Order: sequence, then C-alpha cells, then structure tokens
Amino acid sequence: MNNEEFKKLQEAILAGNVPEMAKGIIVIALESGTSDIHIEPAKHTVRIRFRVDGMLREIIEYPSHIHSAMTARIKIMSQLRIDEQRKPQDGRLNMVTEDRRTIELRVSTLPTIHGEKICMRLQDKNKSIPAFTDLGIVGNNLDRMNQMIKHPNGINLVTGPTGSGKTTTLYSALYDLNKPEVNIMTLEDPVEYEMPGLSQSQVKPDIHYDFASGLKTALRQDPDIIMVGEIRDQETIEVAIKAALTGHMVLSTIHTNSAVGTITRILDMGIKPFKITSSMRTVQAQRLVRRICPYCKEEYKPELKVVEDFKNVLKRCKDREFNPNMLDNFTLTRGKGCEKCENLGYKGRLGIYEVMTMDRDIEKLVLSGALEAEIEDACIEKGMVTLLHDGYLKAMRGLTSLEEIMKIASGEH
Repeated sequence: MNNEEFKKLQEAILAGNVPEMAKGIIVIALESGTSDIHIEPAKHTVRIRFRVDGMLREIIEYPSHIHSAMTARIKIMSQLRIDEQRKPQDGRLNMVTEDRRTIELRVSTLPTIHGEKICMRLQDKNKSIPAFTDLGIVGNNLDRMNQMIKHPNGINLVTGPTGSGKTTTLYSALYDLNKPEVNIMTLEDPVEYEMPGLSQSQVKPDIHYDFASGLKTALRQDPDIIMVGEIRDQETIEVAIKAALTGHMVLSTIHTNSAVGTITRILDMGIKPFKITSSMRTVQAQRLVRRICPYCKEEYKPELKVVEDFKNVLKRCKDREFNPNMLDNFTLTRGKGCEKCENLGYKGRLGIYEVMTMDRDIEKLVLSGALEAEIEDACIEKGMVTLLHDGYLKAMRGLTSLEEIMKIASGEH
C-alpha cells in the first residue's frame, strides 16, 4: 500500500474532507489491485475493507457522523438519488487514472440499521483479454478448450461460484473466435469488457429484456456465435439448446459445483437427457486461488503424510503434463511474506480448472440415467483433469500453496 496516499486519506478523515476521502479510497484501492471496496457503517464508526486477491482486508475506519456526507458524495458521483435512503440503488461511474487507464466502478447501496452500506466493484476497461494459458489453463484442459473453439456449433458452459473468473474465461474464448468472417453477439448483465468486432447488448430485466428474450432476438440477427451471460432458468437453456441444434455456437455460464454436476443441474431444470447430449460440447468448472508471491517464495519438503495424499489424489490423473515419477521426490512452495505482498505471502491469482467433454460414451451414461459419480469416473478415465488434480499439480509447480488448494477444492477429495 502506498504510504503517502494512505497518509493523505488519514488527513482527509481527520479534516472531515469528504471529497478527498472518496478520492483517496478509490486511488488506494486501484494501487493495491482491489476488486471490491466495502464501506460498512457500524454504531460508532464506518469500516472500509478492500477485497484483494479474493480476500477481504480491513483498511481504515472513519467516524459515523460523516457517513451521510460520504454516501451523498458517492451517490452524486455515480448518478444515484441522494434523497432515497430507504431502498437499494445501483449505479456506476467512470474515472481516468493518472496513467490514463479508464476505470469503471459499479456502485451498490444497501440500507442497514446504521446507515447505507456501499459496495463498489472496480473494472479496468483498458485491461487486455488474457489468453487461456495466462489464466492457468494447461495440459489436457488446454487441449480440450482449444478443441472446443474449433467446433462450429454446440453449447459450451463455464461454471463456478461468483467471482471465479467465468466471464473472463468466456472472453478469452471470444478473443480467439473473433474474426471478420464471424458474427458474434453477446447478451450480458452488465457488459464487462468492450471488444471491437462484437455486437454486445446489455439485458434489462426491469423492462422484460432478459437473457431468454434477448437470445430469441439474437437468433434473428444471423449470428454464428452467441455468448449469454448466464443460464438461469428453463426458458433460457431451452432457447440455447435450440440455437445449438440449428448450427450456432453458444457460450454461457451456470452456477454448479463441478463440470459433471452441471448435467444434474440442467436435468433439474426440466430438460430431457437427449437434448443435453445432442447439444452440449464442453463444461468447464473453475475456481480462483492465490499465487505465491514471487519475491518471497521458498521451497520446502512436504511431510510424508502430505506426499501420500498427493499420491492418492493423483493416482488417477492422466494429464499429459503429469508423470507419476514426479511424486518420488518433489517440493512444495510457500510465501514467507515481504513488503511487496504486504507480508501475506501471496500476490495475484490464477485459476484451477476441470473440463468435461461430451462424447458417445458419456452420452450413453447420461441417457441411461447414471449417477454423477459414475459419469465423473468415466470422464477421469477419458483424461478429464479434476479441480483437485489441477490444484495439486499447480502446487507441485510452485504456483500456489497446498493451503490454498485445500481451501478451494477440499470438497473434491
């Protein structure tokens, strides 16, 4: 954290200079790589927390008597009603940094018993779209994703919890697919990246322009590829299946715990198994884990029980970059903590992934009503790298820690 900017913020709080406080909070958040700013009123103070690399960190507090002025300032900046304090509001504001980056802040207010809570999500509009490998997609997972974008039709889904980078993965695929001879349309809520060559539309459910109705309209726009922000209901998945079966490629996200679990989720929506097997191409599940700080990382020999755990987990792994001999004498890595990472031992994030592909054998299992575990076992035999496999392999490569993997993917054991 920039000590000079932090000192300016402290001085602004002491002076009750609300405009400088608002500016200082945003500046420090940008410099520290914050994804979300939380301004949370309590009985006597207001707490400011930043979400950095997926973890919330308390930054500073200010007296509650100036919170109404701070709320009004942020509402004015994001074009919200300052006289409405009884119900939530959503707005946005754009700002240009000193190094000429355009930053969008999506602002959400929520009434609480001690005043309005404010959450601001930061989006760097100048940030380049990462390639699959930059995201951490390697080995069999990379092969399957590269194969996916070569298919001219079918549904390809990305699944994971909120904030796991699903939209970024979709845009990485769109970046590779974006060519002058291809008509690509997106339906989003909201549009997170602006990409030249795409027809991007933001849905507005309050006027009945949702993903399902937008997808129906998109099909009348002669598309080759359609990206839908999220599959939320039966109507949307039905239209997506129709689009896939009529020769279109459909990319979207859905909320499930695993790649194979997506099949169960779609079945629960009331979709017939034969429609799933005939339209689906791939499902990628993903999570984000913290990278070990490159400035203070150190290797260490794991305990015998950890070595045995790695052998047990990876005995079924068929990733092309994994050789069982790697388990004979391996080291793990951890961050000691330094000034560069604010003594956390971590700096930045990367993804762990599993990619399920639909082939004839998996189709037969789905059509026969096989259990999730049976389908997953078959997928692993055919080379699917699970979230836990990918996490353990990345820990062995020194990219993240075992603690991070166990926190994110321990349920996959």
